[in-house]
Amino acid sequence: MRLSDALETLQPGRPRKTKKFQLTTSWGEKMDPERVLPEYPRPQLRRKDWICLNGTWQYAITGTGNRPRHTDGDIVVPFSPETRLSGVERRLKPGEYLWYQRIVSLPRIPDGKRLILHFGAVDQSSTVWWNGHLAGRNENGYLPFSMDVTGYVKQGKNILRVRVRDDTDENRRSRGKQSTQPGGMYYTAQSGIWQTVWMEWVPENYLRDMKITPLFDKQMVRLEFTMVRPADLEIRMCWEDEFFTHRVRAREFPQGGCRYTQELQVPGFRPWSPEDPFLYGLQIRAGEDLTESYFAMRKFSVGMDEERHPRLFLNNKPYFFNGVLDQGYWPESLYTPPADEAMQADIQNMKALGFNTIRKHVKIEPLRWYYHCDRIGMIVWQDMVNGGGKNNALFTCYLPNALPFVADHVRDDHHYSIFGRSSSENRVQWEKECKETVKLLYNCPCIALWTIFNEGWGQFDALRMEKQVRQMDSTRLIDHASGWFDQGGGDVRSVHNYFRPLKVKNDRRPFVLSEYGGYSCSVPGHIYSDGVFGYRKFASMEELTEGLKDLQKTIHSLREQGLSGAVYTQLSDVEEETNGLYTWDRKVCKAMDENSINN
Repeated sequence: MRLSDALETLQPGRPRKTKKFQLTTSWGEKMDPERVLPEYPRPQLRRKDWICLNGTWQYAITGTGNRPRHTDGDIVVPFSPETRLSGVERRLKPGEYLWYQRIVSLPRIPDGKRLILHFGAVDQSSTVWWNGHLAGRNENGYLPFSMDVTGYVKQGKNILRVRVRDDTDENRRSRGKQSTQPGGMYYTAQSGIWQTVWMEWVPENYLRDMKITPLFDKQMVRLEFTMVRPADLEIRMCWEDEFFTHRVRAREFPQGGCRYTQELQVPGFRPWSPEDPFLYGLQIRAGEDLTESYFAMRKFSVGMDEERHPRLFLNNKPYFFNGVLDQGYWPESLYTPPADEAMQADIQNMKALGFNTIRKHVKIEPLRWYYHCDRIGMIVWQDMVNGGGKNNALFTCYLPNALPFVADHVRDDHHYSIFGRSSSENRVQWEKECKETVKLLYNCPCIALWTIFNEGWGQFDALRMEKQVRQMDSTRLIDHASGWFDQGGGDVRSVHNYFRPLKVKNDRRPFVLSEYGGYSCSVPGHIYSDGVFGYRKFASMEELTEGLKDLQKTIHSLREQGLSGAVYTQLSDVEEETNGLYTWDRKVCKAMDENSINN
């Protein structure tokens, strides 16, 4: 890595005056505001009787929490007001309130049904009213939430209102890489509704929750169902042109309980992998409720290879996790993908470049993104979303890069303030969100590893957090402290290296480069601004491609020395960061020789 590039990249507190350019993906150019992300948003628990509420709503921004008398205009949901696709392009400032309103027309109210209202994600604190009645509240900007509004609905016109407050980095809540002062590796803050809003009619007794655990070595699957009350179950497992049906009587539920567990043999056993992403169909009839889902048979573990190197395993065999970092940002819509096809394209493009793993970086995507990874065949290393106080750059960035061995001797279970975690209330809140993230994504076959903390951002009690995550999910691997501030736990020795020669450090745990590369190249006509950020700069795509080939040769040689996984930074440019394999508008692949950079 060139020292001049490193010094320029790490230069602290430099004021920037840059000229910005407007970029749009091909999907954003074709977006129809009355048909926005119309696909069913929860692929692993599907019902037919549902209504998408995306599209044109009314909005207002106020300085107090009192309901506004007038609206400020129209907004296209689920795009944040800061984005162009929302039609607003206005920033919600800390201390302000964003109000949404729309009419929901219900020509009829089915007998014996309940109406459940769902929000994919609303950033950050939200309150929901239906016909003036308080329906629910939520305090997380990344996780879905639902509420039963049956008692408030009426035939004809109904009024749905949502109030949102988002202070981004002015408070200690989870925020990912959003910043009120974006620049470099921190990006424009966004707010409000940013994932699909929808509702569905369900019977009085319905399937509330389902947990699917592949028991790979037994060639079985464990299914756990939670009902409102016990009901007869019919479980149908489907593969190719075959199916298997298992029936359960309501009396077989534990007495007085609504949760039922069943382990079933998997006929036609076929493992899932990126090379063969085979999915089994699943249909569950629970009383009057009919849902559809899917699962896969795969196993992630740790073991020794023939040379006695600790390795990561897939399906009981050593497997090299060749990954790419994905921030999940879009030029015209920030956190929200402009279309379902856009999510698919990112995954397919990375697979075409030879990657088998995506590290989803400090963000939770819509559930359809994970579904596409499942069916296309892309392993996911999933980060928890960071929070806490403002990062101390000297401590979390400059010190570990300059003196990496020092960071490994810093403990995170006493001096909370240096990690921005002095608030015990905030630590409890983040711990709750961490558990909810594991629960939300547990059924996604593609997820192989949980990254609990990244580069010390809001890190605390990493060994205790690892224990709690493992109690919830023993089927996946854990990176307890990605980058630095390693506490000696987790399933991997996880290092970020942008500025030093790449090498493998011997450890009892498999060694992974959980971030490396970051090669930067600006493509005229496809850049966010004339200010650029990257770890090594190349003047042309031809030079970048040759640099990528050399870098992958190094990675290949390190594999023979015990390297078990590597995550290249990154999938696409993001704002000032020009170190993507694709430009931010996804219109140019900078790796000109796509077939050889990973060979």
